[in-house]
Amino acid sequence: MYSQWVWITLCILCPTTAYGGKVLVFPVDGSHWVNMNIIVEALHARGHQITVVRSPDSWYIKETSPLYTSVTLEMDSGFDEDFMKAFVADMLKIQREGRSAWARFKLEMQQAQGAAEFHKMTSKMVEKLFENKEQMQILQEAKYDLVLTDPAIPAGILLAHYLKLPLVLNVRWTTHGEGHLSIAPSPLSYVPLTGTELSDKMSFFQRVLNVLVFGFSEFQIAHFILPHYDDLINKYVGPDVDYRSLFQAADLWLMRVDFVFEFPRPTMPNVIYMGGFQCKPAKPLPEHLEEFVQSSGEHGVIIMSLGTLIGELPQDLSDAIAAAFAKLPQKVIWRHKGDKPAGLGNNTLLVDWMPQNDLLGHPKIKLFVAHGGTNGVQEALYHGVPILGIPLIFDQRDNLFRIESRGAGKIIDIATLNGEIFYKGIQKVLTDPSYRMNMQRLSRLHRDTPMKPLDNALFWIEFVMRHKGAAHLRTESYKMPWYAYHSVDVILFLTGVLLLILVISFTLFRCLLNKMCKNKVKRE
Repeated sequence: MYSQWVWITLCILCPTTAYGGKVLVFPVDGSHWVNMNIIVEALHARGHQITVVRSPDSWYIKETSPLYTSVTLEMDSGFDEDFMKAFVADMLKIQREGRSAWARFKLEMQQAQGAAEFHKMTSKMVEKLFENKEQMQILQEAKYDLVLTDPAIPAGILLAHYLKLPLVLNVRWTTHGEGHLSIAPSPLSYVPLTGTELSDKMSFFQRVLNVLVFGFSEFQIAHFILPHYDDLINKYVGPDVDYRSLFQAADLWLMRVDFVFEFPRPTMPNVIYMGGFQCKPAKPLPEHLEEFVQSSGEHGVIIMSLGTLIGELPQDLSDAIAAAFAKLPQKVIWRHKGDKPAGLGNNTLLVDWMPQNDLLGHPKIKLFVAHGGTNGVQEALYHGVPILGIPLIFDQRDNLFRIESRGAGKIIDIATLNGEIFYKGIQKVLTDPSYRMNMQRLSRLHRDTPMKPLDNALFWIEFVMRHKGAAHLRTESYKMPWYAYHSVDVILFLTGVLLLILVISFTLFRCLLNKMCKNKVKRE
């Protein structure tokens, strides 16, 4: 009797461990791994067995972890810290040349060429994995319940199709754009593309720009991404399989989006929203940071961080920012790498790392100076801290534009940034109470949900495990040719029928008219 009660108690306290699944995770390194690791940790806590595929040049994804076992590939991914730092430095240099059309074109082409080089490395890495028969046999015999991957690279998607496993995407971006563009209807009349800095209320010429950007993006995808995977897909997945259809065939899209932040747009049943899933209440700060924050008195604290990829700015910019901070009555905590800036004030603390979420949740934090990465923006939104944004690369300007358009932050252009402009930007956001009020309103909207975003994501991952997929939520429209999807064939058919009816009617009317004329002539 005693053993029965122990067993019942264990089942109540740990209901998931008895039904723990096996999840194969193929992540992307850098800040993307920070997101994925949160889900890995939560799945591990619920009793699931996690296997993480990593490359030898990983700088965030460790080979040993109490949360997962790892499979280390034989070939580097090319997505290492040195590559990304050099790539970001080149992007930053082009950005500082100005915001002319030529500078923007150079930026886009540099990004496309960098992407092409990276996808070339990725395709070789995946091919080497598929050719490793011993490793593939181990993966097949492991009997995983699903593959969880970040579609910013297609490696995990290709592996899932090769192993014929259910596929769950942890997604904000795919290799070919913002996640919704691959799965949901996206009318260009009110769905702005990344890089346009447009809202969902576009004028005629803004819609023209949106269409032109779409065309240019399609050109980049066709020339810089797709060619690297055509042979790989044909050999290992199947002949005549379309690259994009591999993404669209995913069972579930866990979208790192919140419509408090994003503009309204169409969606699909297998898109599950978990925007801000990494956000959580602030924990107490380390003693030295708490002491520094409390020393700010009534003026409060400003924090500055440019994310995981951009720890070091050009020296002249660092000096200008340090000089502007030195003029403020607020204390400043600045995540900074590189040489100490000239003119650094006594009010500024330089750190290699900061507990960003815990700082943003501290009542003395008045402003967040940020580059506009999705994680930082969502954490600021969660805690209601206004943003002074310095967008540098990728989607950062668009993220900050969404905050600025809601009156919760302000953008400073890196091309025109100097000490005076930076100082005025800080003063504007600090002294105008509307910025904080608007951000706190967004925070209340974001938090007012029936279920926490992470819990929602975990439920749906386990749903796919339980039911061996979620095909009933997935549209099969991606299997249709473009002319059928857009009903071009139907429109042509109906137009043909209408024309045929008109021709027949005209012919009958003409015959009838001729016959009437002949009868009239005979009577006369």
